[in-house]
Amino acid sequence: MAEQAAHIRWVVGSIPSLAIRAVRFLGRPFSFSTILPILTHMTINTKIRKPDWIRVRLPAGNKWERVDHILARHGLHTVCDEARCPNKGECWGCGTATFMIMGDICTRGCRFCAVTSGPAGRPLRADEPEALASAIQEMGLSYAVITSVDRDDLDDRGAGHFAACIRAIRAKNPGVKIEVLTPDYIDEEMKIVAAAKPEVLAHNVETVRRLQGVRDARASFDKSIKTLTQAREFGIGITKSSILLGLGETRQELLETYTKLRRAKVDILVMGQYLQPTPKEIPVVEYIHPDTFALYAQDAQAAGFSTVVASPFARTSYHAFDAWKAGIASEAKSHKEAQ
Repeated sequence: MAEQAAHIRWVVGSIPSLAIRAVRFLGRPFSFSTILPILTHMTINTKIRKPDWIRVRLPAGNKWERVDHILARHGLHTVCDEARCPNKGECWGCGTATFMIMGDICTRGCRFCAVTSGPAGRPLRADEPEALASAIQEMGLSYAVITSVDRDDLDDRGAGHFAACIRAIRAKNPGVKIEVLTPDYIDEEMKIVAAAKPEVLAHNVETVRRLQGVRDARASFDKSIKTLTQAREFGIGITKSSILLGLGETRQELLETYTKLRRAKVDILVMGQYLQPTPKEIPVVEYIHPDTFALYAQDAQAAGFSTVVASPFARTSYHAFDAWKAGIASEAKSHKEAQ
C-alpha cells in the first residue's frame, strides 16, 4: 500500500511535466479526460525494463570499419546513425547500410523518431547522386536501400533528387537492385520517383489508424495509403510498408491495417518493436513477446502479403534483399498458378 501511495503521489506531482510530453505525443489540443489514459501510459511505462529478448548487437569486425570509412569519405548519411537503428551492428558488420539522402535535418517531427528536425533542411548537394553511386560501387552492393529525411521546404519535396540518385546508381552500378523508402509522395511527386523505376518502393504507415498522433501532424494514415496505392498505379512492381509495435495497438487494429494495406496492393509487410531512441521520444507502451510476433506474422500472411518480416528488431530495410527475393519468388509462383 505504501508503494502504491508513493506512486500515486509521484503521478499527481508529475502531471504538469507529463502534460507537456502528452501535448508532444498528441500534437493537438486536448481535454483532461482524453489526456488521462496517455498520462497513465507514460507514468507506468517510463519504468518498463527491456526484456531478455531485446539485446542489441554491437558493431564489430573489419567490414564495419570499412563501411564507416567509405561513408565518411563520400560525406554520406545513413538512417542507421541518424535514427539510432538497433541493427547497425549487424548490417554494417555484413558490409551494408541504408543511405539517407537530402541531409540530416527532417522538416517533420514524428514523436518516435530521433532524427533531428527543423523548419528547413540543408541545401541539397548537387554531387550527392554521384557520391552515393560511388559508395555503392566501393561497397560492392548488389542491393541498395535509399531513404531520406522529409523535405517539405522544397517545391517537389525532394522527389527530383530521389530520382536523380536512382539514375546515378544505375549508371555506375547496372546490376544493382534499388529499394527506396520515401516520404508520403503523391501525384506528380510519385510520378517523378516511379519514372526512375526502383525495384521496390517502401513507405511506412508506422502504426494503426488510432495511434497516428505519434506522427507529424502533416502525415496521416489515409495519405500514406494513397502514397502506396499510387506507387503501384504509376508502375512500381513491388511495394512495402512497416508497422512499429508496442505503441498500444491491438490485434484487431492490426488486422484492419493489414486489410487496408492489401487493398493498396502492398506486397511486403515489416513489423518491429518500437524502441525509444532517447528520453525525448515517446515511451514504449509494451514490449511484444516473440511468440506474439509469430502470431501477428501468421495473421499478416493470411491477409495475403507475399512476404512478412516480423521480429523485435525488424525495420523497413532490415534484410531488405532477402525480402525482395522472397517477394519476387512469391509473385512468380502466383503468376504461374494463374496460368
